[in-house]
Amino acid sequence: MKKLTITQPDDWHLHLRDNENMRAVLPDSAKRFARGIIMPNLAIPIRTVEEARSYRNRILTGLPEGASFEPLMTLYLTDNTLPSEIIAAKESGFIHGVKYYPAGATTNSASGVTDINKCTQVFSVMQEIGLPLLMHGEVTDSKVDIFDREAVFIERYLVKLVQSYPKLKIVMEHVTTKQGVEFVKNAHSGVAATLTAHHLLLNRNAIFKGGLRPHAYCLPVLKREEHRLALVAAATSANPKFFLGTDSAPHPSRIKESACGCAGMYTSHAGIELYAEAFEEVNALDKLEGFASFFGPDFYNLPRNSKTITLVKEQWPVPQNFPFHTDTLVPFRAGELIPWRLEN
Repeated sequence: MKKLTITQPDDWHLHLRDNENMRAVLPDSAKRFARGIIMPNLAIPIRTVEEARSYRNRILTGLPEGASFEPLMTLYLTDNTLPSEIIAAKESGFIHGVKYYPAGATTNSASGVTDINKCTQVFSVMQEIGLPLLMHGEVTDSKVDIFDREAVFIERYLVKLVQSYPKLKIVMEHVTTKQGVEFVKNAHSGVAATLTAHHLLLNRNAIFKGGLRPHAYCLPVLKREEHRLALVAAATSANPKFFLGTDSAPHPSRIKESACGCAGMYTSHAGIELYAEAFEEVNALDKLEGFASFFGPDFYNLPRNSKTITLVKEQWPVPQNFPFHTDTLVPFRAGELIPWRLEN
């Protein structure tokens, strides 16, 4: 296959940052995706409807001239989030989910939930009004191995949560383990998962290939090959519970390449092309459109996009870095080739 035309996809897990940094990366997403679920973990988290409204406006005004991209906003859940704010979020029409970060689990998560039991009222209201809960599903217990934190989160919290709130729509964000895949497959129809391109393409060996590779460090961390294979099988299975979410997370290179580098990979520069590569590797390009373009909007009760995009089987070199306001940003596959190109 030399060309592949599919319905324009959406990105159901996207970090855009803010202000000038946001303006630097937004064109990459807008070029490929019609919509994106925008993560609320800014330096000052997006915790209220008015904060989400203001952030949405900054995104819309930051779009390149002529670009069409709809930011689907989310709220950052805390121990003190009020049910009334959740109701207001649903009524706003532009907030499409509430993000659960365990406090300390990842970038800008210090204000996240310290005890899931403090959120019972919020979960009840979300279940009643149909607002999805988007979960970073990892424990932060220092006694739990970092490679096991997703599996332990499922055992300790997620099984009970699904049982206690059987009508609550839940997205298990960036699933990375075979345990996560099996949990989602076996849960009720209101439980789904996003899968990233980098977790489909890499296993944890990438972090240590020829030395310590800070740009291969993300959270949840890359896992063993057996887990990567389980993710690929889920993505290419045509199961509507699994859909595209890049988790593209830009950071200045000076912060990634430091004594205590931060987690995250920037993949929006090839946000759909990398998925095409992963699907082609297992002869499943015919399954890409459902995963990238249909299953996400169906889960969120949004219309599927009407426009199309075309991918061409043609290698192109990824730059070593991109401008990132006053810094630089090192993208996924910097200095290497990507086998699929987005046709202009």
